[in-house]
Amino acid sequence: MSSPPAAPRPSVMQLNIKEKAALYAAYIPFFEDGGIFVPTARDYRLGDDVYVLLTLPDDPQRYPVAGRVAWVTPARAGGNRTQGVGVQFPKDEKSRQLKAKIEEILGTALGSDKPTQTI
Repeated sequence: MSSPPAAPRPSVMQLNIKEKAALYAAYIPFFEDGGIFVPTARDYRLGDDVYVLLTLPDDPQRYPVAGRVAWVTPARAGGNRTQGVGVQFPKDEKSRQLKAKIEEILGTALGSDKPTQTI
């Protein structure tokens, strides 16, 4: 009797955001629990589980996020958009705190009309 195949482990991605402008471009405020755009050349599908180690500007701490791919920007996407995935934060307290921290860093920039890497 063989056991069922183990579910694939989520792939781990690291995202080091060094400045506020880069955070603004990557943050996804319209996901209810927040989210982040991660540039990657790897192929992902909607719904894939991923693990992101996120570093924010002027903050030495790494924030682990067990998220889910909520959209994919393919290679050669129109409008010179960067290839990568939008990772939706999970519905948990750590994500709410991370979302609040990102929005605190961004402050008034959240209301800006500047284009981002997101929708």
